[in-house]
Formats: sequence, structure tokens, C-alpha cells
Amino acid sequence: MLYAIGDIHGQREKLEQLLATLPLEDGDRLVFLGDYVDRGPESHAVVERLIELDRERDCVFLMGNHESMFLDFLGVPDERHFGGDAFLANGGDRTLASYGFFECAPGEFQLPEEHVAFFSKLRLYHVEGDYLFVHAGFSARWTDETDLEYVLRRSRTEDLLWSRSIGDLPHRLGITVVFGHTPDPSLQVRWNEPFSIGIDTGAAFGGPLTAIRLPDETIFQV
Repeated sequence: MLYAIGDIHGQREKLEQLLATLPLEDGDRLVFLGDYVDRGPESHAVVERLIELDRERDCVFLMGNHESMFLDFLGVPDERHFGGDAFLANGGDRTLASYGFFECAPGEFQLPEEHVAFFSKLRLYHVEGDYLFVHAGFSARWTDETDLEYVLRRSRTEDLLWSRSIGDLPHRLGITVVFGHTPDPSLQVRWNEPFSIGIDTGAAFGGPLTAIRLPDETIFQV
């Protein structure tokens, strides 16, 4: 089975509670859709837990726009990192506080080596079976295309990390898109069957943290 987990945003307690509810078996894979940091109080602890979990389970970790902003703010070179000027305005101060940034002298802060390794292996998307897992989505210009590899090859990083259009549009890619990034105001899972499933249910804003098991589409929330 595949388990996709939505945006965590520094909510360590919700992450632990959600993991405890998942009836995981040998051979199951966990796909995390990004946005592990910012807004919540325990970004450092969330990343620590994900690193630990990666040793225990088969995991895939995607990059979210908040990781992109965080790493750009810190000056970590990578073409996928941008938007650092908006980092603090999007809850980045709580991430920095969790890492002890404000306790360091100017220019002395460094990410823990294990965290550098974790962030460096984040993916922009993951394709498995009948599903495309991506943090945000892709541009609406590709909804009439039928070649998934072509669309992913031509998609801009900005769209994969920031787009908010795919959840409301049908497409012809012959695959179901599972995405996060856009919290639903009603704090319900957003369905656009069979084209897309959005599972950011606003954990950072008091809503539940959500996972979906595939292919039976069972929902788990805390």
C-alpha cells in the first residue's frame, strides 16, 4: 500500500498521532508531500522525526515551497531554492526559532548535517502506479496533454511547488494527481475524481493532518 501524508508545517504532535493511526505493514511506502517546516512551532523536531522514520520505513520525501524558501533564505545553492525574501512572512521565524537561529552570532548558524542531507534529497515529484505525487501541481497549460513524462519534463519548478490550479481542473494525463499545498477552507479532503486528490487539510491552521491510503483511498486524520 501507498500512504500519502499532507502538509505538516511544524506540527510534531499531529505527525506522531497520525503515524500511530496508520496500520502499516511490511512493504508499505510513505510519500510525504512537502511543507514540513514553517508556521508550526516544531519544524526542527518534525525533520528529526522524518529522518528517524526514513531509517525505519520505506519513505519518499517531496520538496514543498516552504522548504524551498527556507533553504534559499539560508543561502543553500540549488536551482530549486527560491523565494527566500518571503520566508519570514510565511511563518519562517518559527522555523528559525526551532533551529536556534536567533541564539547564534551573525554568520555562525549552520543546519545539522543530517538535516542538510535530508533536504538535499527532497524530490519535486514521485510517480508510482496510477499516481503522481507532487507538492502543488502543474500549470493549467498542460491539462490537455496526455504524455505525463513530457509534462513533467516541461513543468517549471515554480508550478510544481506553488501552483494552485490543478485541483480545480480536469486533465488528460491518465493518472491521479495527489497533492498538498492548498488548504481547503472547510478542512475536508478535496476530491476531483478521478483527476486529483488534495490532502492539505490545514494542519498549520488548526485543521487535521491527513493521510490517504492508496489504492483503496482510505482516509486517516488527526
